[in-house]
Amino acid sequence: MSTQDILRGQPAVPEDPQRLMEEIEALGDRLASVRDRIGRVIFGQQEVIDRTLVTLLAGGHVLLIGVPGLAKTRLVETLGTVLGLAEKRIQCTPDLMPADILGSEVLEEGENGRRSFRFIPGPVFSQLLMADEINRASPRTQSALLQAMQERRVSVAGHYHELPRPFHVLATQNPLEQEGTYPLPEAQLDRFLMQIDVDYPDRDAERRMMIATTGSTDERAVTVLTAADLEVAQRLVRRVPVGESVVDGILDLVRRGRPETSELMEVRQHVAWGPGPRASQSLMLAARARAVLDGRLSPSLDDVVALAKPVLKHRMALNFAARADGVTLDDVIDRLCAPLL
Repeated sequence: MSTQDILRGQPAVPEDPQRLMEEIEALGDRLASVRDRIGRVIFGQQEVIDRTLVTLLAGGHVLLIGVPGLAKTRLVETLGTVLGLAEKRIQCTPDLMPADILGSEVLEEGENGRRSFRFIPGPVFSQLLMADEINRASPRTQSALLQAMQERRVSVAGHYHELPRPFHVLATQNPLEQEGTYPLPEAQLDRFLMQIDVDYPDRDAERRMMIATTGSTDERAVTVLTAADLEVAQRLVRRVPVGESVVDGILDLVRRGRPETSELMEVRQHVAWGPGPRASQSLMLAARARAVLDGRLSPSLDDVVALAKPVLKHRMALNFAARADGVTLDDVIDRLCAPLL
């Protein structure tokens, strides 16, 4: 693909491709060190690590789904250290209230006897917030977190309070035990740039993990980037040019997933509702971020296909007929991606 083809149709003023490539290569070297440092602590989850880094580079939030014991919490702690982000954790329970995560105002009496309210920030005032078992929080608390995720600010007692920058939510969800949980509404699921499924590690990785974590010494994460570095990287991601073929591929893929407009019989028969415009935006940003993570000037259709499942799975739903026929969302998304291969 020529430089002219890459830059054609971009809304921003075209930059010097050589300078942009130098910036991407320099960032790619630092991100390689980030991946290496995280991989020394988290074993057998390289795809999860890469997809999480792609989400953070794109400025989004992550929903991690997996059974207990797969190092989801450890991943968030490691990311906070390696990326130099202020990290906090909340354990979601049914009795967790919005004030427990947002903060609250307390009445104080000054030296002159005058009383005034002072705002005490909650754990949401961090750069990397882990919401453990988010589906155990009540809908009221989930809606409060939704505002923080979308607006990067919270409203308490009629006053807005800006959240730190950058701000990312990495939420976890246990797919097995559903008793006493509140399924996340579609509006909140759509705020997560990716849903990342965390699977069991392979035998070799589990062996390394078992030996490394039960000995007298344990590998510790070290800081590689700072919060300011991450913000610079996020701005660089948005400057990455995207070719017309990739733009059209993203649009075709997302629109094929909507039963109202899809030409695929499988989608019209099995999909209850399809991805909205935020899916296109997320795929565009994620494809750019994946290219930067690999040190490439521009994303390709391979990036779109590789990211289709984590970007689309939580933005689509199957109907009863699909479940009765044994059709899964993975099957449907594979069919959506077939024309791009």
